[in-house]
Amino acid sequence: MARVFVGLGSNLGDRYQYLAKARCMLANLEGFRILSESSIEETDPVGYVAQPKFLNQVIMGVTEHPPEILLRFLLSIEAQLGRTRTIKMGPRVIDLDILLYEGVVVRTDELTIPHPEIRNRPFVMKQLLELDETLIDPTTGEKYMEVYKNATNHKY
Repeated sequence: MARVFVGLGSNLGDRYQYLAKARCMLANLEGFRILSESSIEETDPVGYVAQPKFLNQVIMGVTEHPPEILLRFLLSIEAQLGRTRTIKMGPRVIDLDILLYEGVVVRTDELTIPHPEIRNRPFVMKQLLELDETLIDPTTGEKYMEVYKNATNHKY
């Protein structure tokens, strides 16, 4: 079983309900078990900013699925919950991203692990650190705690 961190986000409809449904569907996914959940935080949109605020959360789990298969399951959950992809980084009822996967680095056309935007989103680092303060960026070897402190200029 590999330890994995999955980011959840929603900025349309009943955002709390979409996060709850996604967590439930993850919990019921064969070969996946949720170990813990971060707090839920409301954040401003990034990139395409002409959209509602997001609710974001990070789930720590374990899975027997390799990253590429897990990604397919996450995309299926998004589709089942009604996600449509019309505007890049646009509004969405649910967004599920593999943030980290057992310290591995993946670079394919379909998947990048660690998620390439972790360092650009202090709220994601904060939620990751809620779940494990010892996390290390597998591409650089840096502790995310130090990256977070330097990015936000405050103590965790």
